[in-house]
Amino acid sequence: MTDPFRVARQALSGLLAVVMLLGAPLAQAQEPVHALSVHAPAGPHDLQVVVAEGPANGAITLPSTGPATTTLPPARGMLALAPAPSATAGAVNVASLADLVAATPVPANLSAELECLAGAVYFESKSESLAGQLAVARVIVARSHSGRYPSSYCGVVFQPSQFSFVRGHAMPAINHASRFWANAARIAVIADQGSWKSPVEGALFFHAARVSPAWGKTRLAAIGGHIFYR
Repeated sequence: MTDPFRVARQALSGLLAVVMLLGAPLAQAQEPVHALSVHAPAGPHDLQVVVAEGPANGAITLPSTGPATTTLPPARGMLALAPAPSATAGAVNVASLADLVAATPVPANLSAELECLAGAVYFESKSESLAGQLAVARVIVARSHSGRYPSSYCGVVFQPSQFSFVRGHAMPAINHASRFWANAARIAVIADQGSWKSPVEGALFFHAARVSPAWGKTRLAAIGGHIFYR
């Protein structure tokens, strides 16, 4: 006769064995997932992704690192412009013509053209104010550009019957060691470069204030001992 208790114990043992066999994979699956680090190559955009520990339920949680910052290159066809240089880059920043004259070095060797221009300033206006000297120089510059007179400073200065100090197509001797010549040379450089605007810009004629020729021309200004006309 079969012992019913023995049969029951055997059945229970078999059931427990089945449960243990089925439970082993489940226990293994519930083991924690270890942290995983993924590194991109080192550089300005070095990236590190860390997978946090947790149950193997198929979900991966990435820790927040804050908002991403993205730098985009300029769009095609668009140029990134550098700040424009100052329009007076390399120029002397001065408040008056006197300051500009003081800041202008006396050239060691003037060209023949500037020698003619400075000579005209010296003989026509060396006793005038700096503004008066510049006005005389700018008339000579304007004549050389007008198309109505010779195209060089020397040609304008030595044109017959134009400047009373010219004798036989030559200038009298100049005292190059004097301050008058130093100022005349500086004024010639300033007038040639156009680095200071004169009140008589565009004037082609002038005469001494002590005379009154009937020229019928447009008067621009009187500076010192000269009156200037267009």
